[in-house]
Amino acid sequence: MKIPYILYQYLIGFPLIVVVTLFTAIFTIVCFPWKNGKAPRAVQVFWSRSVLWLLLVPIKVTGRENVDPKQSYVFVANHQSFLDVFAVYGWLPNNFKWMMKKELRKIPFVGTACAVAGHIFVDRSNPRAALQSVELVKKELVDGISTVIFPEGTRTKNGEMGRFKQGAFKIAMDLHLPVVPISLVGFYDAMPRNHFYVTPFSKVQLHIGKPIDLSQFADINEAMEHLRNQVQEGMKKRVD
Repeated sequence: MKIPYILYQYLIGFPLIVVVTLFTAIFTIVCFPWKNGKAPRAVQVFWSRSVLWLLLVPIKVTGRENVDPKQSYVFVANHQSFLDVFAVYGWLPNNFKWMMKKELRKIPFVGTACAVAGHIFVDRSNPRAALQSVELVKKELVDGISTVIFPEGTRTKNGEMGRFKQGAFKIAMDLHLPVVPISLVGFYDAMPRNHFYVTPFSKVQLHIGKPIDLSQFADINEAMEHLRNQVQEGMKKRVD
């Protein structure tokens, strides 16, 4: 099945994804005055789901009842694969802004659309610029707008979850926002880092945990450790 699927991916799947991506980017740019409205969000959700559908990666989602779409949160997720972005964007019920590496700004149409949509680009090589990006995302987190951050900072190289960095937790503490753990399961097997094709019909799952108030912890390190444990616990809740 590997060779036929690779042919499907490159001859059908990828070209259709490019078409859907261009449509979504142009629609997002045109809808700039209503960037937080329902229409742009609906099209972006359709785009994300279409990518996984076209790559033949069905997903199971649990825990959506744990969050209120009208509440602002800081979501933290483990980072297994390039596909993680589409899973979170397509199935998280909340409207949110990504914090993404600045290199993505250079992608034609997509980079412009992300900027127009209010996503924040982070220069990880420049601490001062990175701090300014954090301040920008803080201004966005009002009226039910959330943010999603991969606190590991990069995709796993071996399937194991890495150490969490403090950025997401500092934002949550400064703004007194609850943090919600997101557990991604199976995405590493579907498309490991540096692989250029996807294993079709991989069993992938996204689990949304319950919001956690960080004021209950003695310090940021204790909060980080607790959230990391919660993400790991969510990864054990597999649905067949």
